[in-house]
Amino acid sequence: MSIGFLALLDDIAALAKVAAASIDDVAGQAAQVSAKAAGVVIDDAAVTPRYVVGFAADRELPIVGRIAVGSLRNKLLILLPVALALGALAPWAIVPLLMIGGAYLAYEGTEKIYEAFFPRAAHEHEAHIHVVAATAHDLENEKVASAINTDLILSAEITAITLAALPAVGFWTRAVIMALVGFGITVLVYGGVALIVKADDAGVALARNASDTTLGAVTRALGRGLVIGVPKFLEVLAAVGTAAMIWVGGGIIVHGLEVHGVPSIGHIIHDAAAAAAHLLPWSAGVVEWIVTAAGAGVVGLVVGAALIPLVGSVLAPIWKRVRG
Repeated sequence: MSIGFLALLDDIAALAKVAAASIDDVAGQAAQVSAKAAGVVIDDAAVTPRYVVGFAADRELPIVGRIAVGSLRNKLLILLPVALALGALAPWAIVPLLMIGGAYLAYEGTEKIYEAFFPRAAHEHEAHIHVVAATAHDLENEKVASAINTDLILSAEITAITLAALPAVGFWTRAVIMALVGFGITVLVYGGVALIVKADDAGVALARNASDTTLGAVTRALGRGLVIGVPKFLEVLAAVGTAAMIWVGGGIIVHGLEVHGVPSIGHIIHDAAAAAAHLLPWSAGVVEWIVTAAGAGVVGLVVGAALIPLVGSVLAPIWKRVRG
């Protein structure tokens, strides 16, 4: 009886070791896949702060929190089951759906540029698409909804990269890894965004340090620097976020065209990037990335510019009729 009990304990210990090894394997694979999605994570972090620029300081963290919750919902409740289903049943549909999302990103970014250069026409376009926000609460809801929609596209690309990078593993292991990647990236991105948008408040606290010591003087100087610099940094980051929407959207479209047998645009961008890197070998990697992003940005601008009248004149009226 005791021998059988000891054998049972030995089997349990062996199963525990296998489970621990499986957990380590899942965590390692999740980390590797997250690294492959790092480029889109950076774009996501650049895009998000633009949605809190212009709001009162006490609304910044609640807005970031609402967007983060929406991002988790996008990744875990919408994209994860859809990606697993498409990967199993209709993998051919993933790229076209991503291209539609890329076109949406390009449209959103180009619309912001259109608004900067032609504010009156852009306001009329917005009013034609939906009701213009009348109160601060309505404006916040509108911004949060727009941010969550944009996050859905960026999260879809992260999900697609994760799915493509996974080795041949079981269904549930794949689901767990993708959920871990989605949760970790969301915490990383929106935790970083929260730190960025509240850095000026930290600066105010540091600037009020009344200590007469050298450390107190340094602290006050750092605080004043944050108070002056963070709002300007947020404005720059908002502009970078708009550009990121355009070049990410254009890049998705270019890649989709290559997958579907139209590689010419991608080849032109690649050849231009390679030529620029050859001219400046001391910074070849940076130059190649800049030219590639610029080429994708041109594609995104063209697609976005074409979609602005199409959305205003065709898609928006159809959507309004559908919604009643």
